[in-house]
Amino acid sequence: MSVIGSNILAGASGQGGYFIDRSLRFRSSSSAYLSRTFGTPTNSAKWTFSRWLKRGAIGARQSLFAAGSSGSSYANIEFKSDDTIQFLSENSSLQFQLVTTQVFRDPSAWYNIHIIYDSANATSTDRIQLWVNGVRVTAFSTATYPSSPNNLFNTAIAHQIGVLGYGSVAYFDGYMTEVNFIDGQALDPTYFGEYNEDTGVWQPIKYTGTYGTNGFYLNFSDNTSTTTLGYDYSGNSNNWTANNVSVTSGTTYDSMTDVPTLTSEDAANYATLNPLDKYSSTIGTSEANLKLISTSGGAYQQIRNTFGMSSGKWYMEWVLVSQGTAGRTGASLVKSNSPLSGAAGSDLYSWVYHATGSAYFNNTTIALSTGALALNDLVMYAFDVDTGSFWMGKNGTWANSGNPTTGANPLYTGLTADAFFFGGWAYNTSDVVAMNFGQRPFAYTPPTDFKSLNTYNLPDSTIEDGSQYFNTVLYTGNTSGASVTGVGFQPDFVWVKNRDVSNNHELIDAVRGGSSALFPNLPNQEATQQRISSFDSDGWTYTTNSNSALANPYVGWTWKANGSGVSNTEGSIASTVSANPTAGFSIVTYTGTGAAATVGHGLNDAPSMIIWKNRDDSARSWATWHTSIAANEVLFLNTTNAKGTNTAIMNSTAPTASVFSLGGAGHTNDSGENHVAYCFADVEGYSKFGSYTGNASADGPFVYLGFRPAFVLRKRTDASWRWMINDVARSEYNVSDDALFPNFANAEEVSVTNWGIDFLSNGFKIRSTDIESNASGGTYIYMAFAENPFKNALAR
Repeated sequence: MSVIGSNILAGASGQGGYFIDRSLRFRSSSSAYLSRTFGTPTNSAKWTFSRWLKRGAIGARQSLFAAGSSGSSYANIEFKSDDTIQFLSENSSLQFQLVTTQVFRDPSAWYNIHIIYDSANATSTDRIQLWVNGVRVTAFSTATYPSSPNNLFNTAIAHQIGVLGYGSVAYFDGYMTEVNFIDGQALDPTYFGEYNEDTGVWQPIKYTGTYGTNGFYLNFSDNTSTTTLGYDYSGNSNNWTANNVSVTSGTTYDSMTDVPTLTSEDAANYATLNPLDKYSSTIGTSEANLKLISTSGGAYQQIRNTFGMSSGKWYMEWVLVSQGTAGRTGASLVKSNSPLSGAAGSDLYSWVYHATGSAYFNNTTIALSTGALALNDLVMYAFDVDTGSFWMGKNGTWANSGNPTTGANPLYTGLTADAFFFGGWAYNTSDVVAMNFGQRPFAYTPPTDFKSLNTYNLPDSTIEDGSQYFNTVLYTGNTSGASVTGVGFQPDFVWVKNRDVSNNHELIDAVRGGSSALFPNLPNQEATQQRISSFDSDGWTYTTNSNSALANPYVGWTWKANGSGVSNTEGSIASTVSANPTAGFSIVTYTGTGAAATVGHGLNDAPSMIIWKNRDDSARSWATWHTSIAANEVLFLNTTNAKGTNTAIMNSTAPTASVFSLGGAGHTNDSGENHVAYCFADVEGYSKFGSYTGNASADGPFVYLGFRPAFVLRKRTDASWRWMINDVARSEYNVSDDALFPNFANAEEVSVTNWGIDFLSNGFKIRSTDIESNASGGTYIYMAFAENPFKNALAR
């Protein structure tokens, strides 16, 4: 299946031997929580709490671990309503309080949250440590550390997981597993997790130490009853009481196989509805994103799930729980370019079992032998992406003699040329639909070879760790020249920018050599002065001529091609090409002819984006083509211009798997002059080139990539605005709002809400209302590179 992303979920191919089988779903709508009264501790001044969780509701206050009995005597670890994490203790007066600057609003994958409490530590800022996915959080908007062991956690009082007990508020909505509490020891995260050697992603390991008197270990593996769900497996028998959870089959079943390891085809990170990818705030989710609810009537609106499907066979079920008007709610199959407005099935982007008893697509209907839907009817969907075939059924019977196992009688076939999602749609305030992607038992056996929608069943990406082919490094310049290390490979293309002062961007590649620099913010011809003295195994060495030769902070974006290049004669113009087909990147140099021609690019796939520069002519801008614009259109990397028509740039011909075409434009094919082209192709799980439409909301568009991005370049194409780069090295946590602009020499603009995006496990989310990023109806293109494919990614 193709649309898979990355940032490694605990476990990937190559994960060690530790796998998790079950999690417990907490439904805030049912007031679910766990409770236990602690005994006398081993040491209340020192303890460790580590757990894995996956968020359901976003933007709501939710308690993770609490103790106490009143508003003036309680301790709590919680997500605040702004999605920051707070750790607070009140005992007649404030004892300590930490509030993160970082926000945590990724519902598509798992987090590991690890807390160390050691009130006697001689270093005050080490008395409380918060770690997320193996990385210590150090940026706090509020930071008051304990000055004494006056702490309510791990004392002989009532404790709760999933609710703030004294007020019965802030119920957690989501999933938890692998919950460890260690009484009397301050243990770092490496006791509970490690980085995968193949993917570089944090993953759980088995804790093998002691627990102390109040210590416990919950893995929710015994779902015989709600009592056994709370069993402690530490050996202490410190069992917990499960409140308002269910192990009765049906839509409220809470013992899940949604887990943070690639355990089996039935146990991994599962698809849910995606609260970040919906039409508006009046279509929502509940029950850990497995139930669609509509909070406003009078308009159709849609929501997608968290996984894209572009190959493979997939099965899911849904139940009609409630509806205001027959035929105005349900689950759907939608394309990635679905506008998410209007009724599902009323356009070319979605297919749906209409409650009145018809399959519905593009305002046409197919009568279904299984008939109309009544409340609590269960609908089955089976989708074979490779053949584009889609079947629907009801209560165990496939409609119209369909048989997904044999491939017979699909309702639709030939559905191609896009990524697809299971989603939902609604119209009335009383519309409710419950989804099941396989994380709880299916009511019916899936057709042969049709899989649950989870990460184990996604294909492996050819690139498990994006940093092996693209990486961002931060370093401080040196007036005498120096080496830059930490890239992780020998780079063939280096893009450098001084972050502190107005200074040109500088591009150097291994084909043109270290003595040839280009400046993407200027049309200038190539500068022939030594900038890089060597491309090294882990970086590069720059000279005093480089823009890096200032004592300022710099960023270097680096790509791996294939050395200094080889001759390519696939086009009518011979070229020198350094190509890395695995990573979809090549550097191409050639001499123009001034007439229509083709040039070989060496990628074996059609490029999705090409950036050209005439190296000899300072009057020629950086012509740029992107797959989201027409073959007779162009953008310019060094200008703010909107896209424009130019038939001479590419001779109005889209690139093929072997060549790109040229007309007679001086930007790309001036007779007798030297040119360079940087070519980029989509690589599933590693790179993607697409577009989105703005909505002018701080709850901006969600862009599904199929991976956790490390770098995103954006540009508005229907109006004249800047190019913009965000990356995870300069903005280490969400919101990512430190921007640089390829068409300007300007210094970095830091913490500017106009540029804010969230980098997520499966894509990115626009968090700005600014017209450069998110004008209503505005069209934007992007280029994105991955940390890891979604199959292996953790939430960010």
